Amino acid sequence: MKKLLYWVLTVAPIAYMWLIWELSSIPGDPNAPFTFEAVFKDSLHLIEFGILYWMFAFALAVHGKWTAGTSLAIVIVCLSYGAIDEIHQMFTPFRTSTWFDLFKDAVGITVSYIIMRYTYFKSKDSRMYRFFQRLETLDRRN
Repeated sequence: MKKLLYWVLTVAPIAYMWLIWELSSIPGDPNAPFTFEAVFKDSLHLIEFGILYWMFAFALAVHGKWTAGTSLAIVIVCLSYGAIDEIHQMFTPFRTSTWFDLFKDAVGITVSYIIMRYTYFKSKDSRMYRFFQRLETLDRRN
């Protein structure tokens, strides 16, 4: 069971990036720019890239590579992928690519980074710290 969880967490960020790409490839609906569905999808930028940050955090933790430096590097990776996704949407019919969407991606990533910074890196007594220590025990060599 540990091996399975180890590999799932290892592959999860790449699989999630693929899912984001696939969802961004779906053409938009030109007749419904201000529907509830459109507004809901637009608000997901905050959440989807925050989730990407956490998936990378879990993957790095199971490999024993989670540090303050890798946390900051993952912020840059996630933000870069957000930019790539926005460029990709420029070429998808009836999809928009805006700086505001990239800003929303950045907010989701930054909130996740701040939560990690203050719950993991600042306190070795936190639940987050204990959780990540348990993730490190999933190393496939065990």
